[in-house]
Amino acid sequence: MTFKDEADRRKGDTSKPSTKYASNHSAKQLDERIYCDYSRLVRLQAQADGFSFLPQRKAGSALSGRHHSSFRGRGLNFEELRHYQQGDDIRNLDWKVTMRTGKPHVRSYTEEKDRSVILCVDQRSSMFFSSVNMMKSVVAAEIAALTAWRVLKDSDRVGFVISRHDSIEYSMPKRSQANVLSNLNQLAQANQALDVSRQDSPDVGMAALVRLLGRLKCRNNTIIFLSDWSGVTSDDILHLKHLQKHNDVLGVLIADPLESAFVAMHSTAMHSADSSSFTPWVVGDGDYQFNLANRQQMEKARQGLEQHHQLKKQQLLQLMAVQHLPMLELDTQGLHLEQFKRAVGGR
Repeated sequence: MTFKDEADRRKGDTSKPSTKYASNHSAKQLDERIYCDYSRLVRLQAQADGFSFLPQRKAGSALSGRHHSSFRGRGLNFEELRHYQQGDDIRNLDWKVTMRTGKPHVRSYTEEKDRSVILCVDQRSSMFFSSVNMMKSVVAAEIAALTAWRVLKDSDRVGFVISRHDSIEYSMPKRSQANVLSNLNQLAQANQALDVSRQDSPDVGMAALVRLLGRLKCRNNTIIFLSDWSGVTSDDILHLKHLQKHNDVLGVLIADPLESAFVAMHSTAMHSADSSSFTPWVVGDGDYQFNLANRQQMEKARQGLEQHHQLKKQQLLQLMAVQHLPMLELDTQGLHLEQFKRAVGGR
């Protein structure tokens, strides 16, 4: 029995609104493997140490943040004295050095800015799944909370885009603990609104999220996507590449072992000497179901699942390769906080 089955059993009558469930149940009655609790997200502030979002590379665009960027201008900090190059601002000419050497020299500066981080957190129905320890939706929520506290601790701005099953909510980046707490409360409510009966609105897909970011005209932000990337298309990836021209984009793929280990689970049975060892499967999405009644059908399903999983990873790898950034992958086995810290340069 997967966590979806257990969640369905614990929820009881799924016809009741999930928002009522979230408001009428105490933290003690919430299974933290299935739903995230607001108090748990707040307590993650204590774990926002041991890793950093400081850039480890030269950026192709101006990194926003109180951290040095490669954006050159009449900034605060002197960086170097070098020969004049075509296109340099003549206002930066160092006339004393130019007169002494007989060759034009310019003074180069680095500019410091406030960094804005936007956390795009997927809480759609596809995230309400796990075959092991913790729902993908809970993993995304906890990583978002941990990141928000880290960014705030660095005195930078943090904003949220929460993809619910029925809407997308945006909160502009602010350097405010009260704003973070408000967004974590909204995130907990979105998480607890999920159940096995939920159906996603057609207006909450990745395409809608990318369009929203496009309308916001995001520039010089760090944008972090926490999702299983369900339903992503090549057009969505293309739009994200355009978004990356003026921002730093980090994709985090949250995957359950069953999504990629389906091969391993059935390869042994399918090639077993005992031909009677095959066990039929019934697969459904809440509305429709079909039977995997024989080995041929199982093999076809296996290939389709494997191809879909690899496609998501390849698309994200292509996106991240633009600026030589790794694609982060987290699982649902309960070690996601440590995995994330190590992946972003934990010490």
